[in-house]
Amino acid sequence: MPLERDLAAFAAPKDRATEDRAAPTAGRSLLFLREEELRLAQDLLFFGYRDFTAGADAILAGLDMGRAHHRVLHFVGRRPGITVGDLLGILGITKQSLGRVLTPLVEDGFVTQSPGRSDRRQRLLTLTEKGAALERSLFERQRDTVMRAYREAGPQAVEGFRRVMRGLMGPEARMALERLEAGPEQGR
Repeated sequence: MPLERDLAAFAAPKDRATEDRAAPTAGRSLLFLREEELRLAQDLLFFGYRDFTAGADAILAGLDMGRAHHRVLHFVGRRPGITVGDLLGILGITKQSLGRVLTPLVEDGFVTQSPGRSDRRQRLLTLTEKGAALERSLFERQRDTVMRAYREAGPQAVEGFRRVMRGLMGPEARMALERLEAGPEQGR
């Protein structure tokens, strides 16, 4: 069964018996991926990302911000007190690139910087109340999109999606994700 039909059948509502019969076929067909199926995967990633970011992009555009600002707000919100060095590692960008995004976030009152506790040269980043409110509205916009997709796909597909996304990540991204999943104290 071609991947296109697998995806169409997967997205269509079905009863439990139909779902149980379809699962093995879908898994088997994915073991022998052809170029066209891999290109479809790329298309799905591009279109999914475009629509996943669209709502947040609209909010950010009204504030003269973009996706780079969103990434900083997201990761500073996920790890309050994160060091600039750790944030650079997560984002995989240069200090100069981060400076172009972080400086206006600090100047406009979305993020605060404070010296490190043990090393005063470190800069610890935390969202202000204003920054937390913006990050929350961006999250809620994207949360609704993800919740809808997860509900439509079902628990097995969600687990499969997580495995695929982890498979797309390199070792550094996986380590950064593990630190985020560990929580604020364990992640430092």
